[in-house]
Amino acid sequence: MPSGRRTFRVAAVAEKHVPKAEARALYEETTPPPSPAELEARRLERLLAPRSEGARPTKRDRRLRDKLKRF
Repeated sequence: MPSGRRTFRVAAVAEKHVPKAEARALYEETTPPPSPAELEARRLERLLAPRSEGARPTKRDRRLRDKLKRF
């Protein structure tokens, strides 16, 4: 997937909402599989990406930060 886009061929359109299993039968993915080099690049990118411990600070972290701000 060069630009992260996927392509599909629509085989049929459902008249109403259908379960996932039935919906999968209504289309066919035509996106070529990624090359081995691209898969390796993605793997390395995931390994080297910075990890965050969480988006929000914990209660303990907030209290420590507030305590340090007072000085």
